[in-house]
Amino acid sequence: MNKQELINSVAKELGTPAKQAENAVNAVISSIQKGLKKDKRVQLIGFGSFEVRTRKARKGRNPQTGEPIKIKASKTVAFKVGKKIKDSI
Repeated sequence: MNKQELINSVAKELGTPAKQAENAVNAVISSIQKGLKKDKRVQLIGFGSFEVRTRKARKGRNPQTGEPIKIKASKTVAFKVGKKIKDSI
């Protein structure tokens, strides 16, 4: 399912126009982003948890030339699925 399909599904579920559903989906995504930036973790009971994780700097290889390169430390977002969702799949 992509974002547009999610919007259409929300619109159908709520019986609202697609534009309203799009605003709702965008608001949820924006709120998750703000929560990750502020608290480094967003937990939605029954759904799952988003968490900011730090990747250490490491060595890698350029796939075209095979020469070693340094990969900088970075931040990424991890998602851990909740029990309710895991059990429903």
